[in-house]
This record gives sequence, C-alpha cells and structure tokens, in this order.
Amino acid sequence: MVDMKKYIILLMVFCGGIIFAQESKDNENGTYKKRVLESIEVDFLMSYYQQDGEHASVTGGIGSEKLMDITPTFIVAIPLNADDVLTVDAGISAYTSASSSNLDPFDNSGASQGGDDDDDDDRGRGIGAASDIKGSPWVESSGASASDVWFGGAVGYSHSSDDRNSIVSANVNFAAEYDYTSVGFGGGYTRLFNEKNTEVGVKGQVYLDTWSPKYPTELDSYLQAGGDLNNGFFNGIDILDQQGNVIDKNGSNVWTPSFELISNKSRNSYSLSFSFSQIINQRAQFSLFLDVVQQSGWLSNPMQRVYFKDTDNYYIGNAAHIPNYTSPTNTEVFQLADDIEQLPDTRFKLPVGVRLNYYINEIISVRTYYRYYYDDWGISGHTASIEIPIKLGSKFTVYPNYRYYTQTAADYFAPYLEHLSTDEYYTSDYDLSAFDSHQYGLGIKYTDIFTKAKLLTFGLKSIDLRYANYNRSDGLNAGIISFGIKFVQ
Repeated sequence: MVDMKKYIILLMVFCGGIIFAQESKDNENGTYKKRVLESIEVDFLMSYYQQDGEHASVTGGIGSEKLMDITPTFIVAIPLNADDVLTVDAGISAYTSASSSNLDPFDNSGASQGGDDDDDDDRGRGIGAASDIKGSPWVESSGASASDVWFGGAVGYSHSSDDRNSIVSANVNFAAEYDYTSVGFGGGYTRLFNEKNTEVGVKGQVYLDTWSPKYPTELDSYLQAGGDLNNGFFNGIDILDQQGNVIDKNGSNVWTPSFELISNKSRNSYSLSFSFSQIINQRAQFSLFLDVVQQSGWLSNPMQRVYFKDTDNYYIGNAAHIPNYTSPTNTEVFQLADDIEQLPDTRFKLPVGVRLNYYINEIISVRTYYRYYYDDWGISGHTASIEIPIKLGSKFTVYPNYRYYTQTAADYFAPYLEHLSTDEYYTSDYDLSAFDSHQYGLGIKYTDIFTKAKLLTFGLKSIDLRYANYNRSDGLNAGIISFGIKFVQ
C-alpha cells in the first residue's frame, strides 16, 4: 500500500524496492552509509475469519464446515547496526470448528476425543445410556477437537552489503497445535544491479513436520477393541444397517473397516524459490516468481473419513434420520467410517507467478497478479487478482481488490460414497476437488510518515483495515476482517 508525498518515494514503495533510512556514521571506517532500517518497527496484526459450507472433510465430504478463527500476531524488526536486521514474528490462531469437532461425533461432554488411549467402554461420556448415543455430520460435537489453538514463531536475520546491492537472509520457524508440530529453517540471497532497477533472488526453505495423529473415534475404538463390536466403546451400542435395522454383531454382515494406524508420522517439505523484478520505467514494474516444492512423508490427514460405494453402510443413532443422512435435517445419526484419507507419500508442486504494477498518477495505481499452479496429484490451477490503491488526501488510501481462482480435481478425489474400496488412494476433501472461487475485498490505510501520534517511545506510522468476502463454487462461503497497526521508535 502506498501513501507517500514525493513521487520517487511512492514509486519505490509501490515497486517493492528497498528504501533506506537516513545516513548515519559508520564507526568502523569513519564514512557515511545508509542504514537498512533506521529504528525498531513493531507491527500488530489481527484477523477474524468465519466460514460455512456443506462438504466437511472430517465427515467424508458432507456435513457442516462452520469455522471461526481469530489470529493475533506481533512482528518486531530490530536494526542491529547499519547493515543487519533481526525480525521476530510470533502469533496464535484460536479456532472452533464444527468439522473437526466431529472427530468424535458421539461426544457431547467435551470429556474425550478420538485417538485417546482409554477404552471408552463406559457411558461416562456425558451422553447417557448406550441407547441415547447419536451424532450427525451436520451437528457440532463438544469433544476436545471442537476447538484448538495453533501457535507459531519465527526469527529472521538479514545482512546487506555496504553498497546495498546484496542481501543475505536466514530464518528459523516453529509451529504447533494439538496434533501437529512443525520446525523450519531457510536462507536466501538477493542481488540488485542496474542502479537497483533490477533485482534477482533465490531462497531455500525446509519444513520438518511431525504428526501426533488423532483418528475418527469409531475407527480408533475398533482397533482398541480388536475388532470386537461387543467390546470397548461398542459394548451395548446398537449398530444399524442401511434400512435402519439393528445388526447382529456376531453375524456375517457387520461393519468391518479397512483402517490401519499410520506408521510414518513425518511430513517434510523442501522448497526452492526464484524471483526476478524489473523496474520498466517511472510508472511500471514487472516481477516473476517460481517455486519448486517437494513434499514427502504422511501427506494425508488422519482425521478425514472416507466412505466406499461398494461396501455396506452402517450407522449409530436414530434410524429415522438415515434416509436424509446427507441433509442438514439429519441431526441424530452418524455413519461409521470405512477408512481414513489415503494419499501418495510424495507430492511435487510447481507454481509460477507474474506481477505487473502500474503507477497511473499521484492518486491511482494498479497492481495485477497471475499465477499458474501444477502438481503431480493432477491439480492445475489459475489465480488472477487486481488491486487498485486510490489515495484520498495525504494520509488515507483505499484499495478495492478482486481475486479469481480455478483448479482441476486431484486424481484421488471423489465425493461422499463415490470411492471404491479397491482404490489405492482416496480422499473426499473438497480442497482437492475441482472448483472456482471469487474473492472481493476493500481496504483502507492511514499513514503518517511523520509519526506524530505516540505510544510511549513509539510513533504511530500506519493503520490498515480490510475486509474480504470469499465464495467457492462448492458452496463454501467465508468472510475475513483483518487489522494491522505499525509503530516505529
């Protein structure tokens, strides 16, 4: 976002160039050099996200996708000297999710969750007698997986050469939530030449992630009971067939999932990114981006159920709701899973993007972006976006924006009850389906380059507020409000 008075400063910010602070004396050689960062900068970011839909992946491609998330984040940039900058980034994401709550759809007490180590063989789960047990993919459970807090942090370091034409950077990252931890590290090199009108960069990043897998409660309990439907969680619980009849658990036609615990709990990602940026003239700047990403390990989500069309269906709950199982009017019956999502243990991704920014005049600029995405799971996608910053006086800028995205389906995707048990890989996660999406947004930014307002020893530099509405062709709708405030010392 641009809000500078002088033309050359505005152009450099808009084009993503490096703006250096005022000159300061270098104590080592007695000469003057421009500082990379003049003083400490503190950013506080906050966003609130809400969505709803009807294709929850935890419940096999149907069910409520209602989710709410709030994400506060602090970013502090500290100049260590004229050449070096240390950046510390820390934040949390606290969310509630109807979909993930149904990891254990039979828990209305919050006392247990799928994947725990108890036998779940009593009725002390807050839901009364065995005959009262019911659930639904359309009704949010109150189990432990109904909400969670993700937290993460990163430390970055950058060093600029004396002539400011070379930048070396490095970073380490850590993130964790209740079923997943991630450790990352990386580094990069940027080179500016042609009087800083041309910039090339390369960056490498590694993420070494580990699952602490949580499984759908009926599958986990099935293994714990050794496949005995008269033992553990299933003791005294009626299991229904497609017609709503109570099955004979000792008979030949019984629920027999193909589920197995995962053995490889790692998920590793390796990426190499290349960038090229060129200031074409005083009004236009062009950038090109290329990422090469390789993933390996357990790339499926152990929480996500799959249902096969060539096996019999079995349920727990109120038989009267089975005929309308795929409708939100079903509030009292839940289908037992056949398996969890199974995907290949490697994935190659190749996104390529271009950006063209154009400065029309001191009031209006145009920012455009296009990206093509390919991976070896069969997905190809196109992203196109446009943003038009409009200056309202010397301190305010509004920026309407629009983003369009389309993708093909992964080779391994099929909707609820469309997979075959003979398939090698399968998922009903609609993030891997074919869809189009539209996002409309509007933002407003206040900037005071003189930082007249003060908080202790820090001056207020900018305030940024934006809203975006997201609509996907599979019925997912979302809205996000984000807020950012920057202080400088």
